[in-house]
Amino acid sequence: MRVGNEGEAPRAQGKADWLRGARIVGVLGVFYRPEGRMGEPEAVEFLLADGQSVLLTCASDRTLQVGPGAWPRLPDWCVPSGQWEFAAVWNLPQPPDGGWTVTRTEERRDEKGEVREAVIRCEGGRFVVIGGDTVSIRFTRGHRGAPARG
Repeated sequence: MRVGNEGEAPRAQGKADWLRGARIVGVLGVFYRPEGRMGEPEAVEFLLADGQSVLLTCASDRTLQVGPGAWPRLPDWCVPSGQWEFAAVWNLPQPPDGGWTVTRTEERRDEKGEVREAVIRCEGGRFVVIGGDTVSIRFTRGHRGAPARG
């Protein structure tokens, strides 16, 4: 699977298949260390079994940006780099053996067409990532990433 080159958006961004078939082996938050890890991360990076990663972060207009990550390097905007770190996100489960296999992705957009939320459906559940002042992420367990109700 090709996510894209550094600085380039995933090839099929905006479609429901930009991460389909990938195996997520880890999810890490990007935290500003002087603030501690008490709140939400500034970004989340999905680590893939093939060695690539996908970075989801929010822009100043509270939209969600989706692009290739640079794991294990921090994003370029983490300046000074010594004050930033990758860390586990407290509310996410550990991946199962072999990781989560992505069955579908969705981008939910606002009235201007900007991405506000990304849903990554996996076998066994789904990740919901929401842009804002910081990135909010949650994982909901469910069979094969079934659609949400309500």
